[in-house]
Parts: sequence; C-alpha cells; structure tokens
Amino acid sequence: MTNRRSFIRQASTLLGSIALHRNFAAAYPGLPPSPKFEPSDDEEDFWRQIRQAYAANPSIINLNNGGVSPSPRATMDALDYYNRMCCEAPSYYMWRILEEDREPLRYNLAALAGVSTDEIAINRNSTEALNSIIFGLNLKAGDEVVLSKYDYPNMINAWRQREKRDGIRLVWVDLDLPSEDENYLSNAFASKFTDKTRIVHLTHIINWNGQILPVRKIADRAHERGIEVLVDSAHAFALLDYKIPDLGCDYWGTSLHKWLCGPFGSGLLWIKKEKIPGVWPLLGNDNPESDSIRKFESLGTRSFPTEMAIGYSLDLHNFIGTGRKQKRLHFLKNYWMEQVKDLPGIKFYTSMHSDWGCAIGNFGFEGRKAVEISSLLFNKWKIHTTSIDWEKVNGVRVTPNVYTTLEELDKLVLAIREIAG
Repeated sequence: MTNRRSFIRQASTLLGSIALHRNFAAAYPGLPPSPKFEPSDDEEDFWRQIRQAYAANPSIINLNNGGVSPSPRATMDALDYYNRMCCEAPSYYMWRILEEDREPLRYNLAALAGVSTDEIAINRNSTEALNSIIFGLNLKAGDEVVLSKYDYPNMINAWRQREKRDGIRLVWVDLDLPSEDENYLSNAFASKFTDKTRIVHLTHIINWNGQILPVRKIADRAHERGIEVLVDSAHAFALLDYKIPDLGCDYWGTSLHKWLCGPFGSGLLWIKKEKIPGVWPLLGNDNPESDSIRKFESLGTRSFPTEMAIGYSLDLHNFIGTGRKQKRLHFLKNYWMEQVKDLPGIKFYTSMHSDWGCAIGNFGFEGRKAVEISSLLFNKWKIHTTSIDWEKVNGVRVTPNVYTTLEELDKLVLAIREIAG
C-alpha cells in the first residue's frame, strides 16, 4: 500500500509537470524556442523523489530560498512531535530528556562541518553566532576591523555598534562584482591591512548576488600579518562542499535554516579551540573566560523541539550529499541564466562559473527597477523572488533549491523573456 501511494504521488507530480510544460508552449507561441538542457532521466528522477520530501506549494514557485529555506516534511513532523511531547511535562522532557539529546546532534553537525564537538555551539542563527564573536572579542579603541560594504546588514550594524561604543575603527572594502579574479578579490581585502588591523570579516557567499569569495586565500594573507579571520557562512554551509578547516579561519557562523533546511531559528557557531577562552559569551555565563564552547549556549529557556528537529534535516542532507547538492544547485542557476543571457538589456550580477557562484543568481534590465521586475514575476506568474537594491546591485535575486523542478525554471525563463520584450 505504501509503495502504491508513493507511485501515485510521483506519477501525479510527473504528469502535472509535463502538462504544465506543454501549456507554456501553447500559451506563448510567439516566443522563439529556448535552448534546452538535457540532464539524464535518472538524475531528474532522483530530484523528483527529493521534491516529494518537501511540502512545496504547487500554486507558487518559490525562488527565494536564499532568504530562508523550507524544512522537509520529516523535520516539520518532528518539530510537531517534540512540541507536543514537551507540552505534556515541559520541565521534565526539556531539561531531563532533550537537553541530553543535544550532544548526539552536536556530534553529527560537527561531522558535517569537519571539526571537533568541543568547537561548535548550537544557537539560533548566523546573527547570534557572529554577534557572539563581534561583541565577544577583546578589542580596544584604535583597533581596526576590515569588512566589506557587501556584508550582511546585521553584521555591519553590530560592528558599527562596537565602533560607536568602543572606538574601534572600521575599514571598508569596496568591490566591483561579480568577479572571477581571485587576485583582485584577495588584494581588495589585503590592501586594507595595517599594523592596527586585528580581524577581517569575510562573507563566504554574498547574499545580495551569490558571489563566492576566495576565503582561504584572504585568510592566509591575514594570518601572515597576525590578523584573525571571522567568516559569515550563512549561504555556504550545507551548499558548498567544504569543511570549516579548509577555510583557514578562526571564527565562523551559519544559519541552519538556510541550505541545511533546518527549522526556522537554528544556527551554528564555531570557534577554533585555542581561541575560545578569549571570547566573551554574548549572554551571561558563570565562567565566561572558560575554554568550553558550551558557554555560548546559555540561552535560558530555548526551543528544544527546534534543536531536535535539526537532525531530520541533517539526515536528508546527508542522503543527498553536499557535493551532489552543490552541483545540482549550480546547474539550476545556470539552467535559467543560459537561456536568457542574450536578451537585449539584461545584466547579470552573478558569475556563471562554478568557482564563483552556486545557487543564487541575480539579474536586472537596464533602466528598470528591480522591485518592478520582481513584482511582475509574482503578480502575473506567481514566481516568488526578491528584489535587491544594495550598493551597485539593482537586480532580482533568484534562488532555487533541491525541490525546484526544471519546469518551474522554464516558466521563469518564459516570464523573463516576456518582460524583456
């Protein structure tokens, strides 16, 4: 019976997608044909199975997974299960049962990240993880921090608060993006290093346009001058196939509700073991100068169900494999970009090279506001994206995920082509 139901669901999805694809061609006969990509049937069958693991809305094409990704069905079920369990006897189930279950979860997350369990703390998001470092470091007036105008606003504001409160000096890197020049990108940061520089803040994948930075090269150049390295990996963890030690950084933070597809409000902090005593916890702890990474988990009453449900998202991720996920999402980005790249007036803010871009793609049209294009995509086509107007980027950010189908991206291509002409 289970197999029969599974077959019916899969067959319905497949037939619906085929019908949708055919309707596109019938509805827009005036458009010239798009170049077609032909991935193997076996590969597409695999990703259709993965789509069944998510409760994707068939009425809306969600291409804003760069903001926050949905959790798979198993994670949602687990979240509901643990919430109901805790509500039966909260202080018993939360503090005597689930508190202990954090350690197996920590072990599994550490394995994915390639680090020791004594170096990672489970918290609520990238902002909390990175703010723990930004406000926890022993910096004094006159110390310099190198960062980019393309960093995430919450981190920029945290550094500005330290600047205002403690008199540190922020040194800004201005970038021309997208770039595929490793030397240009690393020199842009290294050229700002001085004898007063104490730390450099690097965004592994820039959220505005998907630019991947050469973190390891910049980190090596920083360490040559005794400068520490903090990495914002919100958009890179569980997407790019790497381990934290590969980056050569000292501090690192991510959100698990992005590419791991964990429950909303879940994150991870990593600090190199020997650096832990020198960082004050963001929230009070009885031994703030200890070498225990767990001092950063003094959150008070927290959502234990959220933490426990992370493991179900981790299981699905491990089933897919980081390398396979990275290749798929890079393929999906290029799938739609290749088919619209020759439209008159179109501009890409994202590289199509696998070393410099992965899932996130950003496009715009000369003389048109990004918010206008994004609104057209949703109001007429029910394609959910987000408009970006930040620094030199005025474009629409398109971010598929593992459950996104080629037929959905075909619809995006048709919509962009209609908007163009």
